[in-house]
Amino acid sequence: MFFSPVFQKFFHMALKSHRLLQMADTSSLSTAKKPRTMTTESAMKEGFERYTEYLNALNDKRERVVKASRDITINSKKVIFQVHRITKHNREEVLEKAEKDLAAVTDQYISRLVKELQGTDFWKLRRAYSPGVQEYVEAATLCKFCKTGTLLNLDEINATLLPLSDPSVEPLQINILDYLLGLADLTGELMRLAIGRISDGELEYAEKICSFVRDVYRELTLVVPIMDDNSEMKKKMETMLQSVVKIENACFSVHTRGSEYIPSLGSSDTGFALLGASDFEL
Repeated sequence: MFFSPVFQKFFHMALKSHRLLQMADTSSLSTAKKPRTMTTESAMKEGFERYTEYLNALNDKRERVVKASRDITINSKKVIFQVHRITKHNREEVLEKAEKDLAAVTDQYISRLVKELQGTDFWKLRRAYSPGVQEYVEAATLCKFCKTGTLLNLDEINATLLPLSDPSVEPLQINILDYLLGLADLTGELMRLAIGRISDGELEYAEKICSFVRDVYRELTLVVPIMDDNSEMKKKMETMLQSVVKIENACFSVHTRGSEYIPSLGSSDTGFALLGASDFEL
């Protein structure tokens, strides 16, 4: 098809103009994107700054929680050591002192942990405070058993924490895993207590401890296999079985070999036979 020179010139001018408009549009689009890119970068920077502040605050909180957990552990051990001073002559006095010491641990150290963790996702810091909580559970359950011969359950322990929390926020509650881990450690302390009571002639009390520890072990053998996180408990179950066996062997030895013991030299008490074995017919 033939186009006149004038038309061809007009066509080239129009085509050039169209290309210039496209370039202008492209330039305007790229120019329009810049503010959005800058805004996005600013928002990302602000987001990273907030996240950094969150991590720093979380790390600071973790350090405080670790310190509180360490204090709880140290002072709970003191309560346990106090309980081991029990004899058949000072039981009430020792237990009264142990209960006062346990109340001091709750008021001074557990309360500090509660204030740090209440109203937060405290499960995120569980590994930081778990050792202290386990030791506290061990001390509390030991005191309860020595006083009443019964087990302090998880609901009763958590009930003592509620008054320490602000009622307007979610309270700190000890979870079932930390409770069971503390309960597993309790059996080791009861084994030591039973051996001590046997050496002091309280065989009946040692047998009561033996029965209690055996019951705890039997119940946990049913629970631990179905727990989601039971790696720690499996290790402690082996130690718990050893404690049961040691108590049973000690009590059995008294029954089977009690007649071999003789009164201490110079004692005028014919019923002094070690461990009270003279009271049993072999």
